[in-house]
Amino acid sequence: MQKKKLLAPLAALALVSTVLTVTQSAYAADSLLSQGRPALASSTENGESPAIAAVDGRSDTRWGSQWSDPQWLRVDLGATATITQVKLEWEAAYAKAFQIQTSPDGNTWTSIYSTTNATGGKQTLSVNGSGRYVRMYGTQRGTGYGYSLYEFQVYGTSTATPPPTDGPGYVYANPPVTGVVPSTATPPAQNPPVTHREFQANCSVSRTNLGDDPIVFPNLPGASHSHTFMGNRTTNAATTLASLQAGTTSCITPGDKTGYWMPTLLNGTTAVQPDGPQVIYYKSGVIDYTSVRPFPPGLRYVVGSPSSTIDEFRNHPGAVEGFECGDLTRQWDIPANCVAGSQLNVRLQAPSCWDGIHLDTPDHKSHMAYPIVGVCPADHPVAVPMIEFKMAWPVSGNMANVHFASGRGYSFHYDVFNAWDPAVLAALVRHCINGGLQCNPRGFDQYKPDRGAALNENYELP
Repeated sequence: MQKKKLLAPLAALALVSTVLTVTQSAYAADSLLSQGRPALASSTENGESPAIAAVDGRSDTRWGSQWSDPQWLRVDLGATATITQVKLEWEAAYAKAFQIQTSPDGNTWTSIYSTTNATGGKQTLSVNGSGRYVRMYGTQRGTGYGYSLYEFQVYGTSTATPPPTDGPGYVYANPPVTGVVPSTATPPAQNPPVTHREFQANCSVSRTNLGDDPIVFPNLPGASHSHTFMGNRTTNAATTLASLQAGTTSCITPGDKTGYWMPTLLNGTTAVQPDGPQVIYYKSGVIDYTSVRPFPPGLRYVVGSPSSTIDEFRNHPGAVEGFECGDLTRQWDIPANCVAGSQLNVRLQAPSCWDGIHLDTPDHKSHMAYPIVGVCPADHPVAVPMIEFKMAWPVSGNMANVHFASGRGYSFHYDVFNAWDPAVLAALVRHCINGGLQCNPRGFDQYKPDRGAALNENYELP
């Protein structure tokens, strides 16, 4: 039934060939349009059943909903498409009554298929409709559990043009990392057990209230909303890898000259700055933490979006419990009130699968992807550290006028421009992430002191 565990994602070698067939053309007639596209759902059952697992081309992962009616799963095709066929592969928990619906905007829906007596299993539906968004809208469950789909595949013809692979906005890694197969291994058990695979970068504010963004608006000072910068002290609109490497840092570890920035938090018109060193985690986002590699110098990307809706922020694959203050948790916008003397906290995780080719792309995101149930997708096969921002602002009481320079709380996002000293980063990744430790910025795990540290007392290589 629905509560059974997933097939061990990564136990059977037979699954490797499945993982490797993720990317298919979405531009020829009657092509598979949905694979790897952004997906949202009305609910999820647990952390092993995200919406995107139904559009990943793998039959060992699934989306599962809460145990109630109605529920829905939605995929964004990225452009208007003519829909001719929908395939569904149900787990034992299936929909007895459901509709296939299309929408031009994700708000207004038109039904192109409806049934009240489905029996689950594998279904291939011939349909006729159009829209950018397609969803399965379930109105009656076939079991006492929820809705559970291994695969939701939409076929047809898209109006989108194939994305370019070269030109302005593309920055290439030199050398590229090629020939990598996403790891489907589960590391062997250790004694004492591995509970964490991470190290911290503790960085203070380095520059404040600067309307620059060298990733989104390079060489255009003041073109962006206000940002709060951490890490490198030289970050501005003209920043390059070379300028970061020549700069200094507010991070405890001198080898971390990375530029980190996020929208400035405002209380009315007054900027509120994070107080003291903030925690930036470097973790494993994949099950096989031994496969994680250091970032290449110059890798840069944006996490989240200033244009997110509250639903998109809540369902973002990097979301971690939203905003917190006092006893409030899982707030997807800045709370209206925070108990006096508390602080506003937020955490957001970055994608940790790299395409191995680009240091940047025009949208500053396409070269990166999130793992799907602990495995990198085949078109982004290189596992790199998963950054997690854990930010804290000293603001409390009436929060009615508290917002980001980019907008409401759910517009929170951040940028990363890697400029670590390669040897220092490699030592921390190897010792802490690959080694399955819970490290401080020195690369020391206080719960496993016998394993030693990656860096010396000055946070430098010994």
